[in-house]
Amino acid sequence: MNRYELTVFGDDKQLAQTVAQQWLNCLDSAERAKPFLAALSGGRIARTFFSSVASLGKGKRALFDQVHFFWADERCVPPGDPESNYRIAQELMFTPLKIPENQIHRIRGEEPPQVAAVRAEKELLGIAPRDKDGRPVLDLIFLGMGEDGHVASLFPGESPIDPQKEPVYRPVRASKPPPERITLGYGVLSAAKEVWVLASGSGKEDALRESLRGNASTPLSRVLRDRGNTRILTEIQV
Repeated sequence: MNRYELTVFGDDKQLAQTVAQQWLNCLDSAERAKPFLAALSGGRIARTFFSSVASLGKGKRALFDQVHFFWADERCVPPGDPESNYRIAQELMFTPLKIPENQIHRIRGEEPPQVAAVRAEKELLGIAPRDKDGRPVLDLIFLGMGEDGHVASLFPGESPIDPQKEPVYRPVRASKPPPERITLGYGVLSAAKEVWVLASGSGKEDALRESLRGNASTPLSRVLRDRGNTRILTEIQV
């Protein structure tokens, strides 16, 4: 039985606009009395997606009053660096929607990686509810997918980590530049109420098909096995 819901779009713009509208619908139906915790990712589709959220969210600013923004991963660069996942979101979504700074919980990529990871973990644990295993529960995590099937900054070939000892955030060395990064672990991805994977871009066809088989070694495949259900949103024909 599939542990995912697959939706294929005509192109990346349709993908971004539709998913942005679906997220706004989700926020509109969310309980307003408590925070809505979302984690963002970078990648090629992020720019189009963030711009779509900002465009569709104009005039609906109240939908974001309880949204707290975290990150699935971040590059170890200053916040103004072109490689910063935070910078993309700040320019294309937070500034246009006038999101208050106290709702934005960026990973401080300019700090030593271990220090930044511990700080990010403390900040998330300070607001998120926890599941029976003590893991923070995010309402929605947005992920991209790389050509090798990586998600967040979880790459193929990483040494196994004891799930009971896996930190919320940890420094990793990526197989593509910039190499120093900080990422959420598999446990937090598994514990999230919802995970939406925006798989977009050429060169990713084989990785997506392999990941959807269910027994592949890609990080995305592991996420799908660990969760009860995950949404895959793509313009890649599979």
